[in-house]
Amino acid sequence: MNDIHVRVADWQKENAELRRIRESVFIAEQAVPPELEWDSDDASAVHFLAFEGDFPIGTARLLPDGHIGRVSVLRDWRGLKVGDALMRAALAEAERLGLIEQMLSAQVHATPFYERLGFEIVSSEYLEAGIPHVDMVRHSH
Repeated sequence: MNDIHVRVADWQKENAELRRIRESVFIAEQAVPPELEWDSDDASAVHFLAFEGDFPIGTARLLPDGHIGRVSVLRDWRGLKVGDALMRAALAEAERLGLIEQMLSAQVHATPFYERLGFEIVSSEYLEAGIPHVDMVRHSH
């Protein structure tokens, strides 16, 4: 694994990079309809970009209410702890902002990943964009 790092991104200035990653993962790979991927929450969210060197490879966002979402890593960089780095950055930012409860809607196959970060399942399974999801919550100490 090369130099992988995560930082807060500027939704306006880095829109093309954020959109390219999410389009590749959610729209192209997972067939999420574009009208479900893009929403008004992007404007108020804190966005994160993961890089290998200076190449953007992953993204996530944190909403003002503590919801973390749109966690996405380009296929060629999966399994390298990029999602882990994105989540740790989002959780650190949530705690910095005083958001002691963090929530997310997890694709069912990804629940073990989120459980390792301290999240617990708090709902039954439901479909979102045709993909099975559950709600998960984590509390900061």
